[in-house]
Amino acid sequence: MISPYDWQQSVAQRAQYIESRLRGGSPIVGMAIEAGTLLYTYRRHVRKVYEVYDCLMFSAMGQQADVENLRLTAVDFAHQEGFARSEADVTIGRVVGFSLSNPMKRAFGDISSAPFVVLALFAEMNQLPAEDLFFTLHYDGDFEMARNYSAAAGTRQAEERMEAILREKYSPTLSLEAAQELADEVWRVGADVDNNGEPDPALVENARPECGFLGRTTENQRKFRLLK
Repeated sequence: MISPYDWQQSVAQRAQYIESRLRGGSPIVGMAIEAGTLLYTYRRHVRKVYEVYDCLMFSAMGQQADVENLRLTAVDFAHQEGFARSEADVTIGRVVGFSLSNPMKRAFGDISSAPFVVLALFAEMNQLPAEDLFFTLHYDGDFEMARNYSAAAGTRQAEERMEAILREKYSPTLSLEAAQELADEVWRVGADVDNNGEPDPALVENARPECGFLGRTTENQRKFRLLK
């Protein structure tokens, strides 16, 4: 029989293991500008930014099988909601809060099963940049909401450095090109895991930028496109 102390120790060890795995992950930057909403990161072979629904997208770091599991669950839930209810009912809050958070909480707390090794950033585009939403979903199922911009990285210290630059330089009136340049600057700060002034070589070698974009003013039915 597992005592409460054993359970707490096991959960703490699981958290340490997951955080050590995420430490080397490629950071993610999200921004809302007048032209639309973007998620920016770097990739090697596998895509890192995915469309979830008409005005929803996400990117994640961690174990690829867990990222794919997250993607499929989010896409399936969003389309079921859109079919059974309406497109207006498909929100990032429902996708993260109802379909993803609870299973991740159960997996993390059940020491007999494997937890999700993943950190994800979701974005929802609305009519105005100030109305756009970003949800950061953690491996234990907890999530946080932000507006205007958001950042996810392998350590909380790296995220704080990224957010400091965004607070200083972000503006919703940035052009798409300027937003990508700022996102790259912020990404490189987040990729400097050890805070020694340079991005971790393991994150930049043989890697290239990837930017997912939801166009706010496009006349196309599909809002999502990959810019890089």
